Amino acid sequence: MAKRVFFSFHYKDVSDFRANVVRNSWITQDRKASGFFDASIWEEAKKKGVKALKRLIADGLKNTSVSCVLIGTDTYSRRWVRYEIIKSLAKGNGIFGVYIHNIKDKYGNVAIQGHNPFDYLAVKYNEEGNYLSFLEYKNGQWINYKDHDGYSIKSDIANRGKALKLSSFYNTYDWVFDDGYTNFNKWVDKVSK
Repeated sequence: MAKRVFFSFHYKDVSDFRANVVRNSWITQDRKASGFFDASIWEEAKKKGVKALKRLIADGLKNTSVSCVLIGTDTYSRRWVRYEIIKSLAKGNGIFGVYIHNIKDKYGNVAIQGHNPFDYLAVKYNEEGNYLSFLEYKNGQWINYKDHDGYSIKSDIANRGKALKLSSFYNTYDWVFDDGYTNFNKWVDKVSK
């Protein structure tokens, strides 16, 4: 059964064509064989304001079970990409990232590899291990994440009082070097619950 995938990306990577290569790869394959349906929203929705954008992101995540972060040069620093990652985690979606800098843009150029956005976000367990809050790395320091409150979890004794980068939980792949066209559905299946 095909999974519904939410794509998180920096809008610049759409205008450079890279994000669309991944998001539209199912067009040249049978939808069922590709392993996903596109359930993304566009960053242009920012113009409607913070509350409206958060609502659109929540609506975009509905009925999805997997979130894929398309990692371009500046993706790691984008506020709304970070928010989509945190919302995906809180929703319980399987999450992974795909580097897209090696995909040629409309002019035939590749880009500089961006930082892993999962290195710039962390979960923080309280001392009892039963509540998760979020941290983000900004201006050379870890600070409390302001766009999403934490939530209660089943007690995790092993991680009580710890803060762990999301990169310790989530895999990344390179669309070109890891043959995303062939392997994307396998990556989706790997994180599906």
